Amino acid sequence: MRSNKLLVIVGPTGSGKSALAMRLARLYGGEIVCADSRTVYKGLDVGTAKPTRADRNEIPHYLLDVVEPNQPFTVADFKKLAEKAIDEIKRRGKLPMLVGGSGLYVDSVLFNYGFSAPDEPRDPDNPRHLAKDVPKSQGGLRQDAVVIGLELSRQTLRERIAARVDDMVSIGLIEEVKKLLANYPNSKALDSTGYKAFIRYLDGDISLDEAKALFVKNDLALAKKQMTWFRRNKFIQWFTDESSAIEEIDKLLVRN
Repeated sequence: MRSNKLLVIVGPTGSGKSALAMRLARLYGGEIVCADSRTVYKGLDVGTAKPTRADRNEIPHYLLDVVEPNQPFTVADFKKLAEKAIDEIKRRGKLPMLVGGSGLYVDSVLFNYGFSAPDEPRDPDNPRHLAKDVPKSQGGLRQDAVVIGLELSRQTLRERIAARVDDMVSIGLIEEVKKLLANYPNSKALDSTGYKAFIRYLDGDISLDEAKALFVKNDLALAKKQMTWFRRNKFIQWFTDESSAIEEIDKLLVRN
């Protein structure tokens, strides 16, 4: 029965989605499809909190390291690859788990978005002014989906993000940013919270402590935007910690 479901785990950056997904994957024979607009890029590892090699060896992960940082990747590309991965996981009798904080990526799978053809002009009625990525239609929630979310207090989230930034620096974030700048100096993939902060540090504009603080500030702003997006989705069942989510997930998978 569970292999016919799609378990979706969403929440803001730093909320513990990946850790929860790993625990649930072990419990239910799950495999993880990552819904993150930055971890699709090769080489963006430390600064995106990409799943570790150990985690990926233990539990299969999909949609990581798909393209180089200077290659285009759209929501339409994500949807196509994610749907393929979900179907393959189900065929093998495993539980597909869509996990991430990139709301448009998640919704493109949850609500069966259609997309305009790659060569079509921009849609003037779409406020995002996207071309290939413009949703053209949206049905109801896909029938196989069970959607849960993690939401932490602002203070808890701040503390977790700050600790994560310290860990990133200790395991090589600065070296990663240097390498990416050398190889992909004009990549839009680097236009994200941590990379922007540490690019300024490497440029000599701010100190290391200021770069860390800016990373935390940027991530908290991102988290707020992510929650604004997710709160529009009435199908998400929210939890404030991993334990309460795990207690309810079995019921949800059977009931839905």
